[in-house]
Amino acid sequence: MNYQETINWMFNQLPMYQLQGASAYKKDLTNAYLLSNHLGNPENKIKCIHVAGTNGKGSTSHMLTSILQEAGYTVGLYTSPHLKDFRERIKINGPEASGEISEDFVCDFINANKDFFEANDLSFFEMTVGLAFDYFAKEKVDIAIIEVGMGGRLDATNIITPLVSVITNIGLDHTQFLGNTLAAIAFEKAGIIKPNIPVVIGEYTPETQPVFLAKATENNAEIYFASDLIQENYPSDLIGDYQIHNKKTVVQTIAILNNQKEFKISENQIKSGLLNVVRNTGLLGRWQQLGESPKIICDTAHNKNGLEIVMKQIQKEKFDTLHIVLGVVNDKDLDEILPLFPTNAIYYFCKPNIPRGLEVKMLQEKAQKFNLNGEVYNSVSESYAQAVRNAKPSDFIYIGGSTFVVAEIL
Repeated sequence: MNYQETINWMFNQLPMYQLQGASAYKKDLTNAYLLSNHLGNPENKIKCIHVAGTNGKGSTSHMLTSILQEAGYTVGLYTSPHLKDFRERIKINGPEASGEISEDFVCDFINANKDFFEANDLSFFEMTVGLAFDYFAKEKVDIAIIEVGMGGRLDATNIITPLVSVITNIGLDHTQFLGNTLAAIAFEKAGIIKPNIPVVIGEYTPETQPVFLAKATENNAEIYFASDLIQENYPSDLIGDYQIHNKKTVVQTIAILNNQKEFKISENQIKSGLLNVVRNTGLLGRWQQLGESPKIICDTAHNKNGLEIVMKQIQKEKFDTLHIVLGVVNDKDLDEILPLFPTNAIYYFCKPNIPRGLEVKMLQEKAQKFNLNGEVYNSVSESYAQAVRNAKPSDFIYIGGSTFVVAEIL
């Protein structure tokens, strides 16, 4: 199979949470260990940092990667989902070096292991994690930043033993899988805490802190609450307000690496890494500016915690009229997120082009109950084009509600 045929096979033949939702969620790590053994346990051949959290784990992973690159290390980066091309998920030293995994490596890996995948009913996510570990081991990276897909305890990435575990924050997202209380979700995320491995907690609440402390104590894992630490607010090219917490988490994680004497990262390399995240890693969709006059911003925030921060940031902007291009997936709790959106905006409702996309008329009808008014459009691109046509230079356009809406614009 060529690259496109290989990607089509991965997307169409195997369950994947992004497309199918609940049916793609595995209840244990049996398949992850099975695949690891089949591949020769590549995850044991790499040093890594494991990053979980409801929001911010992508930004945190990319910041860590950028800093380590500035320090001269060869860094593997595994994240999900991708915005434009599957290969965004697996990178080595970002766009200015070897960058994304090659099409040939993806094809060769899938073709060589296809019979095993089919015989053992491996999920899209499981095989992708195996691909990342195999690639990083063969390329002999100095360190890999491994982002959890969902949850932590039962995530396919959770077969690694990292140098540091990182949990950015806890919010009510994916409740059908992870539980419907902050404490229950914290328990799932805390599943990445390993015996004698330090853990950094980015943010906590009265409900989540005891869960983290109990798990850390159980595992004799030194725990650091980054939000309690007084740190310089380093400037960064990731400019969303929510990045303040992520930067604290990152700086604390780097301090642990330095203390372990596994790596040597200077203050200047931290500063340079945070200033050049986009250039070094190619990160997209985090309060990303697409235009000026009118100012156009897209952001992948898609749950209550993330959207609360983004909506507050929009209100800090100066504009005459606010235009919002909005689409969501069909398992989103609209009663929870729609009240966060401003009523004094013109809405352009759309459906992201995936099976899980919520039908646009249903979104419009639900939004109207919260006094969010606007027209429906046949596609994300059509709704965006109309917003651009309608907006004056002094207006503001926001595109969001779903990672997949942002992906179609980018």
